[in-house]
Amino acid sequence: MPAVADVAARARRRIARRLLPFLFILYIIAFLDRVNVAYAALDMTRGLGFTAEVFGFGAGIFFFGYFLLEIPGALLVEKWSARAWIARIMITWGIATILVGFVRTAHQFYWARFFLGMAEAGFFPGIIVYLTHWFRSEDRAKAVALFMAAIPVSNILGAPLAGFILGVHWAGLPGWRWIFILEGIPAIIFGVITIFYLTDWPEQARWLPPEERDWIRSELEREKQEKKAIRSFTVWEALRSRDVIHLALIYFLGVTGSYGVSLWLPTMIKQLSGLPNLAVALVSALPYVLALIAMVLLGWSSDRSGERRWHTAAPLFLGGLTLALSVALGAHLTASIVLLTLATACLWTYLPPFWALPTSILSESAAAASIGLINSVGNLGGFVGPYTVGYLQTATGTTAAGMVALVVSLLLAGFLVLRLQPVRRPRRNRLPTERRW
Repeated sequence: MPAVADVAARARRRIARRLLPFLFILYIIAFLDRVNVAYAALDMTRGLGFTAEVFGFGAGIFFFGYFLLEIPGALLVEKWSARAWIARIMITWGIATILVGFVRTAHQFYWARFFLGMAEAGFFPGIIVYLTHWFRSEDRAKAVALFMAAIPVSNILGAPLAGFILGVHWAGLPGWRWIFILEGIPAIIFGVITIFYLTDWPEQARWLPPEERDWIRSELEREKQEKKAIRSFTVWEALRSRDVIHLALIYFLGVTGSYGVSLWLPTMIKQLSGLPNLAVALVSALPYVLALIAMVLLGWSSDRSGERRWHTAAPLFLGGLTLALSVALGAHLTASIVLLTLATACLWTYLPPFWALPTSILSESAAAASIGLINSVGNLGGFVGPYTVGYLQTATGTTAAGMVALVVSLLLAGFLVLRLQPVRRPRRNRLPTERRW
């Protein structure tokens, strides 16, 4: 047993240190390219004469393009090659991001964002599927948490960077155009690096000693057989599964709230405070400092306890409550900004335990297709949330009505999480070094 425990500890540590930092960097780049439009909007809407509704539609239409290739992308990672597919995604989305920097009309903006969504489609579910090739279910929420910590980090880094770039005027182009141009280049560079750095499966990993490679392969095979002993799903059965459809609806409602708040956060802070762009960007980064800490702690807690539902639902409820209070106290500047900060932090914190749910009940192609479906349907909320806020602001002159709609979406998502049946892991003897990486 001590020898097995030592091999297990070394394998888990080596895999985590080899893969997670690199995937973390990739997701920082991906998320910067997805949300940089929120900071560019501080000048872009005025420079191009866009209304709030036009911006909300353009920001959200990204997710229609994203929707189209999610399931095929996730299946390609499972059946073909993760590194080749992820590299393709990064190179094409880097090019698409640069093109957004050259739009001049509303329709060009819509098409550029739509194609950016198509270019990035399959990246996130592909990574979630890829993690199942290397991490056991007992480690998965923690692995997802460390990977998805890139979301708050990208905003922590991206907010002041965007605020600085907004102030430049190079080669006759305003700063908001340079945000897209400069932030698209790293995706192309790291797309090329991905081809040479990532390894698709443990049996191909020359960087793992043979005994560690054999251990992780046997652990993942045992886990797959345990799932099949409970029930084996085909791809089509998984896509029609009540639980998968339920998870897709939960994610749709959660994403509606999170993107509805996040893509409008800099604009709302600007309207509330009247601060200059760089100060607005710095204030907008604060929620993501809290989210970074909370995501890692929640992922660790969920893996340690094996509990997923309350770890997912609680941040959704808290995010909805604090967002509602920020609307109610809108006349009080400091209180409103503090509550918006807490709400935004909560709206990203639920993701690590949530994404441990589908992989706990499904395996192989069924899990890959289901993750693609959940992510593609759910991310349509990335269109609904920003557009709802923009449409209601144009109609009413204030973001309050849009925020109330997002509150309802978040509270309903939390309620539906608690309607899920608890997932019980098979009983196993825990190794002495089980909790360490």
